[in-house]
Amino acid sequence: MARLMRWITRIMVLTGLGLIAVVVFGPAALERSRNAVQDHAPYPVSAEARTLHDALVIGDLHADPLLWKRDLTERGNRGQVDIPRLIEGNVALQVFTAVTKSPAGQNYDHNEAEARDDITLLAIGQLWPLPTWSSLYERALHQARKLHRFQERAEGQLRIIRTEADLDALMERKLAGEPVVGGLLGLEGAHALEGDIGKLDGLVEAGYRLIALQHFFDNELGGSLHGSGDQGLTAFGRAVVAATVDQGLILDVAHSSPQVVRDVLEMVDVPIVLSHGGIHRICPVKRNLPDDLMRQIAATGGVIGIGYWAEAVCDASPAGVAKAIASAIEVVGENHVALGSDFDGSVTTEFDTSELAALTQAMLDQGLSPAQIRKVAGENMFRVIRARLD
Repeated sequence: MARLMRWITRIMVLTGLGLIAVVVFGPAALERSRNAVQDHAPYPVSAEARTLHDALVIGDLHADPLLWKRDLTERGNRGQVDIPRLIEGNVALQVFTAVTKSPAGQNYDHNEAEARDDITLLAIGQLWPLPTWSSLYERALHQARKLHRFQERAEGQLRIIRTEADLDALMERKLAGEPVVGGLLGLEGAHALEGDIGKLDGLVEAGYRLIALQHFFDNELGGSLHGSGDQGLTAFGRAVVAATVDQGLILDVAHSSPQVVRDVLEMVDVPIVLSHGGIHRICPVKRNLPDDLMRQIAATGGVIGIGYWAEAVCDASPAGVAKAIASAIEVVGENHVALGSDFDGSVTTEFDTSELAALTQAMLDQGLSPAQIRKVAGENMFRVIRARLD
């Protein structure tokens, strides 16, 4: 009996050590595999491109670093975004997007609503607060609280943007040469509402200012681009769209089905965004909406954020992303193209945010004028944000 108890004790100890190892080392290993930057030699940047880049006001409509177990106030050795690297890349404003539900495999073509949700496993494995293990709303609140804690620890280098006055104050500091970046909270898929429109007020109070309707699953609001069919807005979805517009929030149709996008376009008369994606003309994949629908989004005064990963642009090199940007300008016009990296969104890229000067160089090489580059880099995005924030 004593020998049996010793064996049971050893098994329990080994099991405990294994669980500790998973909690301590697992999140970092997972992120390295999901948010890799491909090895590459330093990208050459000419003096002309460097001068232009340093004078740009740069914004990025979409990145997901709040999902991962990493201190964004420190320069990381994994992932693609943190505050020091944003400052190195001369980014003025980053949309930090909260992911609350995502299917195993992130199938771009089709995901059933009952597919396994990877964020549940991630919340448990990263020891998020217990309520987040079962509540998508709590996951959104938790990620908002993370960004606020980073602001407190960043020694003034991160400022969360809630209002147009906040944006003005940020730009005053940025143009004075201070090392600072703004953070605007966005929601990737309104799954976090959990079918309750009253929870929108709680998300706004937590700091959210950009609301995307869908992610990889169909939800209570309507169909996903990657769901079970081209479903449109539900009655609940229409109520959320109306409330989003009424509250001065930014409406994002990235990952929404084509029919949802059409329904939204029929409802609203404000600029809308597609925060991250690509252009079907140059990369004809399911992930990218048809060009005519992109033109209708642009016609609202909105913008299309061009991503930096191969599944959206078909070539994730700086030259490939610049080519996608040039194609987007041909499709929707230079006033409606922006940057939407999807950094840290379980994508592999060929540069991180500290290397954005390489993209400026590639846009010059692609034949874009400095004026066009200024618009794409940030002017177009800032115009839409100012139009929506109080």
